[in-house]
Amino acid sequence: MKKLLLASAATALIAGAASAEDVKIGILIGFTGPIESLTGHMANAAEAAMAEVNASGKALNGWNFVSVRGDSTCVDSAAATTAAEKMVTSDGVKGIIGGDCSGVTGAVLQNVARPNGIVMVSPSATSPALSTAEDDGLFFRTAPSDAREGEVMGDILVEKGVKSIALTYSNSDYGKGLAESIAAAFTAKGGTVTINAAHEDGKSDYSAEVAALAAAGGDLLVVAGYLDQGGKGIIQASLDSGAFTQFGLPGGMVGDSLPLAIGPALDGSYGQVAQSDSAGAAILAEMGKAAATPYDATSPYTMESYDAAALIMLAMQATNSTDPKVYGPKIMDIANGPGEQILPGQLGKALELIAAGTAIDYDGASGVMLVGAGESAGRYKQFEVKGGVYETVQFR
Repeated sequence: MKKLLLASAATALIAGAASAEDVKIGILIGFTGPIESLTGHMANAAEAAMAEVNASGKALNGWNFVSVRGDSTCVDSAAATTAAEKMVTSDGVKGIIGGDCSGVTGAVLQNVARPNGIVMVSPSATSPALSTAEDDGLFFRTAPSDAREGEVMGDILVEKGVKSIALTYSNSDYGKGLAESIAAAFTAKGGTVTINAAHEDGKSDYSAEVAALAAAGGDLLVVAGYLDQGGKGIIQASLDSGAFTQFGLPGGMVGDSLPLAIGPALDGSYGQVAQSDSAGAAILAEMGKAAATPYDATSPYTMESYDAAALIMLAMQATNSTDPKVYGPKIMDIANGPGEQILPGQLGKALELIAAGTAIDYDGASGVMLVGAGESAGRYKQFEVKGGVYETVQFR
């Protein structure tokens, strides 16, 4: 269900402003669907950034930023498009944080954002296809492309001494793009992909899919799926049948719900997820614990959600406009500097600096640096599951 949630209000006015103006920003992510265990943290972090700006009282024109939540479902493009259309036509949002999953993000970009001239900043849509999508300069990502994740996973597999993998992926834009990237990177490094097969989400029985994977064989099974849907089902069926006992886990398979569901049998599996070890990451982790509505900043794509909200608001401040066509082109400058470094908890300071004409470089929680088509250059956390916890090995 789609809800309208008000971020904390700040009614302080700057000199010359007659009254506060509510500026609505949409949060379009899968509150239901295959990553629903992650999206609460993502939304809370984005709303915390809005509350931080509002509480500072430093936004131009007395702007008060208000969150409008919409459910993308992660997988249903029609539902995501409908939710986005409501945000734009009924709620009057001036920008959208989202989408979350790649397929729905592409659909909303083409069917809603471009026709209406609305900026989108996705914290988690990672399909390489989005790098070349027509976007009229309206689309940005604080998460890196899966083209980069494929290279990282290929490196990890080779370093682990893996010679062959079976590979299964969610039959979605996200899954297809990631599987292609992993397969290309691993084979380029001398590895063998014994099978590269899609699986559908939402099934109750994955025994047939696992049988085909087992027949092909491999040193381990890489699951490029979703932790709350088919990816979890594939792992459980593999363990139940004894087909595989160790799994390679890309970003879509990372979240507390997976080890809780699978149990100790997941220990020893490993992989990577987009996450930063920047100075801002530790700051946001502490901020999340102390927030009025707490969030786990180490949960996947939560840092990127805070940063997505911050980029939109700071670009508005820098252009003195909530018009996406005006503030959108400023997002790259805010993200990349040069200027004074801005970390989480310093959004009020950033607003002051911008108002004074001082350039800023927004690093945020995820070490923001936008490249190419306005997407994150990206860092990855390499992990191993131990005792039901994704234990950090290193950052890459």
